[in-house]
Amino acid sequence: MASIPPSRRSFLAFSALTALSVPLAAACGGGESGGRPAADGKVTFEWWNIATTEPGKSLFPQIASAFTAAHPNIGIRTTSLENEAFKSKLTATISSGRLPDVFQTWGGGVLQQQVDAGLVEDLTDALGWSSELTPVSLQAYQIGGRTYGVPYDIGMVGFWYNKKLFAKAGITAPPATWTAFLEAVGKLKTAGITPIALAGKEKWPGHYYWAYLAMRVAGLPALQKAATTKDFNGDGFVRAGAHLKELVDLQPFQAGFLGAGYATPGGQAATMGNGKAAMELMGQWGPSVQKDAGADLGADLGFFPFPTVDGGAGQATEVFGGGGGFALRKGAPKEALDFLKFFVLENESKLLASNGYLPVVKGAESQLTDTNKKVVADSLVRATGFQLFLDQAYPPAVGQEVNDSVADLIAGKKTPEQVTQSITEAAKGA
Repeated sequence: MASIPPSRRSFLAFSALTALSVPLAAACGGGESGGRPAADGKVTFEWWNIATTEPGKSLFPQIASAFTAAHPNIGIRTTSLENEAFKSKLTATISSGRLPDVFQTWGGGVLQQQVDAGLVEDLTDALGWSSELTPVSLQAYQIGGRTYGVPYDIGMVGFWYNKKLFAKAGITAPPATWTAFLEAVGKLKTAGITPIALAGKEKWPGHYYWAYLAMRVAGLPALQKAATTKDFNGDGFVRAGAHLKELVDLQPFQAGFLGAGYATPGGQAATMGNGKAAMELMGQWGPSVQKDAGADLGADLGFFPFPTVDGGAGQATEVFGGGGGFALRKGAPKEALDFLKFFVLENESKLLASNGYLPVVKGAESQLTDTNKKVVADSLVRATGFQLFLDQAYPPAVGQEVNDSVADLIAGKKTPEQVTQSITEAAKGA
């Protein structure tokens, strides 16, 4: 089964960070080895990742073996856990005063909480090779102008669309503005085509619409300011909800979408991949999950960025998404960072060839052969701004409220104003 990015699978279950109250001296002591040299001078460090599905399941151990073969004085004790099991184990480990030397992170709110508690190594001054990485891939791991993680994958959300169904509805080009997008939805419905597939049951796919509209209407600075002021009641955020309601009022989603999952049988990915809907707003992993559902649109599948909104502060080159990376515990051995440099810089070609990751090294996008992946990668290279998934960027309780309130808006249970009020209340109480 293709791997749905862990950041999209119940990220908010990782909100139990009461562990951050443990004494820092204990938490910074590391794992069983603690990264300390043994009597024979060999340094062994712990590496926790979530590579339990392909291609990472096979590739990650290969990279680790290659590194230790080239550095006989270094050992790596690897722990690979399924996404939710990883989050639970890391939380419990922090609570007991232990932290692995190298661990999976998606940046954002949880990483910031760990950083604020003094548990994570500041890599800024030691990351002399950061200039070789794309700025957009680093952004999720930068807090207060400092860098606390190393990315190995990055991606973005956009509209995957069925070219054949667009042509059938008389749509000659992907819509570039919200007005044109709504018009395209109308043309599809007139042609008897379901415009959009949506997994309403899982909530996180729906939050993409409100988040992107907030970016396009209020602008990235407004989202960043709201995270600080804990106030989402601004006019731009309300108008974002109003625009989403415009779409919802057109009834663009498949029948039964409120009970539909994403990768489940008959869910969003299957509906899109089987040609039963013309579009889905999804990350770069969309095509692979469609194939997993037993459907492959092949050359009929295309991609276009989220439209701009007339009069809005945002631009089409500002993207929304996330990726995967690794952080180091405070006091981790320098050999752990050497490994991450090897993992990313010297193995970028292997990561891309596996067809499971998108480039974080400048210029590496030229190595991609898949047409759709190249489109996404090129969009990221040209990006003039980046916003991490809101249910990651903000503290977990706030992210959960974004997902819940937007789901209620889509279901007709909340107004645009009530959405912003609920998110603001969650932010002030977080």
